Amino acid sequence: MQKFFNTAGPCRPDKHYMLPAQERCQGLLELIEQEQYFIIHAARQSGKTTLLFDLAKQLNESGDYYALYCSLEVADKMVDPEKGIPAIIERLGQQIRFHPALRKFPFAEETKASFATALLEALFYFCEKLDKPLVILFDEIDCLSNGTLISFLRQFRDGYVNRGQIPFVNSVALVGMRNIRDYKARVRDDRETLGSGSPFNIASDIFTLRNFYQEEVSQLYAQHTEQTGQEFPTEVVEAIYHYTQGQPWLVNAIPKQIVKNILKSDYSQPITVAHVEEAAETIINRRDVHIDSLLERLKEERVQRFVEPVITGGIAHYALLDDDYQYVLDMGLLRESEKRLIPANPIYGEVMIRALAYQYHKEMEKRHYPPTAPAYLVEGRFDMKRLLSEFQQFWRENSEIWQEKYQYKESAPHLVMNAFMMRVINAGGSISRELAEGRDRLDLCVHYGEFRYPIELKIRYGDKTYKEGKTQIAGYMDKMGCTEGWLVVFDRRKKPTWNKKIFWRTDKVGEKTIHTVGC
Repeated sequence: MQKFFNTAGPCRPDKHYMLPAQERCQGLLELIEQEQYFIIHAARQSGKTTLLFDLAKQLNESGDYYALYCSLEVADKMVDPEKGIPAIIERLGQQIRFHPALRKFPFAEETKASFATALLEALFYFCEKLDKPLVILFDEIDCLSNGTLISFLRQFRDGYVNRGQIPFVNSVALVGMRNIRDYKARVRDDRETLGSGSPFNIASDIFTLRNFYQEEVSQLYAQHTEQTGQEFPTEVVEAIYHYTQGQPWLVNAIPKQIVKNILKSDYSQPITVAHVEEAAETIINRRDVHIDSLLERLKEERVQRFVEPVITGGIAHYALLDDDYQYVLDMGLLRESEKRLIPANPIYGEVMIRALAYQYHKEMEKRHYPPTAPAYLVEGRFDMKRLLSEFQQFWRENSEIWQEKYQYKESAPHLVMNAFMMRVINAGGSISRELAEGRDRLDLCVHYGEFRYPIELKIRYGDKTYKEGKTQIAGYMDKMGCTEGWLVVFDRRKKPTWNKKIFWRTDKVGEKTIHTVGC
């Protein structure tokens, strides 16, 4: 059968190109042998369900265990444990009936016990009948909330600590997007009383499912080459890894877009870096369910607290044990790099900026302003003096209203500027961006035709901003291979007047020409 790159649901070795998921989350078998309960957390579409299917298959085939996969999605949003716990028991019964080896053992879904002990009792009587240890791999633990979550964990803790006296589940995996610390934070927020015997104490270890390394990306693509003869050259793999940083869904989505949609499954066609760039742009614009689910997180205040400084270049005040800090890492939106936060990968970073700037972009489209690229072109090059002078006036007239109109107020200058430039270049050019928290700036480069226009955006924090900005834009110009650059500085003080905030100054730094644009 012709295998393919999978972007929907768990991977299957008979249908999809894939690598063993356990290579990215080692040590699980040892914990199961030690009869431990443990947690696995990773961002959405990282391969968690594929890992659990693979682990269950391996355990069942070993002959030493009965391994059962069970998704808790059935209890999604069931806050009341009187409804949530019976739903979980029913789901367990269903999975047992589907299991080729476990179906012969009766599992009682009906019980006279209260919801507070029903799950414990059902598993006790079931395990009593088994001739081998039972391992349950619970997926979608995130779906349990409040009372249902607490009751679920309390009953497993009760069974766990009493396993010497009663038959119970040998080993349990609780798998979801978040670290257990975030579940505890949610309970504290809801003022639930945990008492001294916290149900969160059942987990002996916490694992995360890491992204692919570049070498693993190369190994994955080699499977396609072996089957079709179509190669992914080294520079293509490097480009894909740059855009994705090894995020599993993206690592599959880009080659799928190239092979199936761009090259129409013509395996005789060579794959190039240009194809990678085209595929990445399509994924950014298409906003699949995976991307949209991440963007929904941007609406959360706890996420905004960290994403906004990444956009503005400001310093986010956080501690490593801050629950919200760990949350944005677990969601896969941001990652740590050299003791600072940056987007988890360039595709996510671009999606975030475009999504947050979109509301401003739509407002500009309604006004049919600014004009699109042709209005600013002189002999094929942008008249940046005219373009940015018009932006200065636009910002002067609209900033007070637009800064208060939408959620991300602190990053409004950066988002409005991005929306303005997106409207100008329309479909005739592109913008590349570098986002980095704690560097006081957003690097932006407009690409149009064969020319590049590096722009650096900064918020004024004193006169030193201009000096530092010129040094930074000079370094950025070196990186982009340009001799002319633009430093745009937003002065957000109530005073001085707009007549003093708005200015244009041109300086020569060696052989470089730097224009400082005050807004």
